[in-house]
Amino acid sequence: MDPSPPPAPTHPMWLRLLWLLGGVLSLVLGIIGIFVPLLPTTPFVLLAAFCFARGSSRCERWLLGHRVFGPMVRDWRANRAVPLRAKQLASVMMTFGSVMAAFKLPLHLAWLPAACCAGVAAWLWSLPTRRP
Repeated sequence: MDPSPPPAPTHPMWLRLLWLLGGVLSLVLGIIGIFVPLLPTTPFVLLAAFCFARGSSRCERWLLGHRVFGPMVRDWRANRAVPLRAKQLASVMMTFGSVMAAFKLPLHLAWLPAACCAGVAAWLWSLPTRRP
C-alpha cells in the first residue's frame, strides 16, 4: 500500500460527493448484475471506477485492488478493450433476462427490458474487443 497522502481534492466537496454517490450506485448495480441477467456487471463496474476516480481516491484504490472487480478495471484502463468472453456472456445473459421478462411483464411493458438491453449490447459491442 502506498504510504503517501492522497492528492489534494481538485473538485468542490459537493461535486466529489455526487461522483462518490454515482460510483456507489453503479457498483451496487454491478453487484446486483452478477445475479440478475438483465443487468450486465462489467459496464456498471467500469462506470463505478470512472466515478470513483473523480469522487474518492480511497474508493478508487479499493476497487482497483478488489479481487473480483479490480482486474476488470485495470484491464480496461490498460487496453481500453473488453474481452470477447465478457461481451459474449453479457449478451447471452441480457438476452436470457429479456426473454424471461417478456413472459412475466404485462404485454405493454414486455418490450422495455429488451430495448434497454439492446442499447447496452450495442454499446458493449461497439467497444474494442481484446482477444486472449
